[in-house]
Amino acid sequence: MRLVPWTPDDLARRLNDVVTVYGEAMGYRSSVLEARLGYIATHLRRPGFRAVATLTTEGDLVGFGYGYTGAVGQWWHDQVRSALDEPARKAWLTDCFEVVELHVRPHAQGHGIGARQLRALLSMASGRTTLLSTPEADETKSRAWRLYRRFDFVDILRDFYFPGDERAFAVLGRQLPLDATPK
Repeated sequence: MRLVPWTPDDLARRLNDVVTVYGEAMGYRSSVLEARLGYIATHLRRPGFRAVATLTTEGDLVGFGYGYTGAVGQWWHDQVRSALDEPARKAWLTDCFEVVELHVRPHAQGHGIGARQLRALLSMASGRTTLLSTPEADETKSRAWRLYRRFDFVDILRDFYFPGDERAFAVLGRQLPLDATPK
């Protein structure tokens, strides 16, 4: 397997594969995935866009991650902003790289792919801070939670509900740049 940086055009060419991996990793229904095609396509031209992909030697997509610079007027950014008080907004949302998606096919999880993708993505990111959201879960059992904690992500919001999703999410953050190798 190889980890490669992706341009917006690279991700656009593989958009169907990206949505398939996303659906497998998140367990979303196909009706939800159709809507995701459109919103992912709009992210490709956002300022500060960075992406990585993990490919097999045959070129099959095993995992991917991407993010961009957060700004007022972006749906996720505005949802999180509205839930924070002014000091937290200034601390976390000023000059922030938002990790929008980071996924690995379930059969390939547990082999360090997500950690390599996150490390590469955060190493490419510009900004003073980074934020992401993840479904609430038992931190000792969830691979995603263990990964984010190894990368020193801290709680920004807990039990947060985004419109259109019945699950509770946590919003996690950390300072940039990514200096130390995670534990």
